[in-house]
Amino acid sequence: MRAIDLRNVTWRKSSYSNSTGGECIEIADNVPALVPVRDSKDPHGPALVFSAVAWGSFVTAVKERRQQGLT
Repeated sequence: MRAIDLRNVTWRKSSYSNSTGGECIEIADNVPALVPVRDSKDPHGPALVFSAVAWGSFVTAVKERRQQGLT
């Protein structure tokens, strides 16, 4: 597995994160073909890195479940 340097990426907080400090994730959109995700409460901690295709599938599945009232 190769290491990915995330020191210079631009992170944004998910629009689904709440403003009280809980359930906050940040996503970096400016990494080609990858979507790094981290806990905004631990910005120096680990990040999970997904392929853009896998992340898109995940987001689509979550949206579909939400529309069906399953979340």
